[in-house]
Amino acid sequence: MRISGLVNDSIVDGPGLRFTVFTQGCKHKCPGCHNPGTHDFNGGYEMSVEDIISEIKKNPLLDGVTLSGGDPMFQVEESLKLAKEVKKLGLNVMLYTGFTFERIIEMAKDNPSYKEILNYLDYLVDGPFILKLRDLTLQFRGSQNQRIIDVPHYLQTNEIKAIEL
Repeated sequence: MRISGLVNDSIVDGPGLRFTVFTQGCKHKCPGCHNPGTHDFNGGYEMSVEDIISEIKKNPLLDGVTLSGGDPMFQVEESLKLAKEVKKLGLNVMLYTGFTFERIIEMAKDNPSYKEILNYLDYLVDGPFILKLRDLTLQFRGSQNQRIIDVPHYLQTNEIKAIEL
């Protein structure tokens, strides 16, 4: 998996104490992006999912793991593999993407990994960062268009439900 870095004790990347994996590579290139150094698909470094899991296991206080970026959906197969392993540890999983939830469902028609990863996510923050909609009062989001999607609710009801954490 190509990543730009790891944070082993974040409180800003989702609810509770989190381990955050910043993936490398993003085509959205949102003006005002918080992590522009993660856009280059050739940047960062390679790290195996097994090695990332090993790092996660070192912190017994974690509530969950966040996949951020870059955009983890540009490495959906590796992100899926990582999310599966994290769930085996009993941790929740949050994923940030510049794609809308509706677009992910569309992309799943061509690549089933986009649908499968939803089975391992608790929360998905969707949508591109839009500078003119920037709102520093939002929890775990940067702009007003972004939503925190309750993924298990969607899987049970087929209804996209935005929530606050």
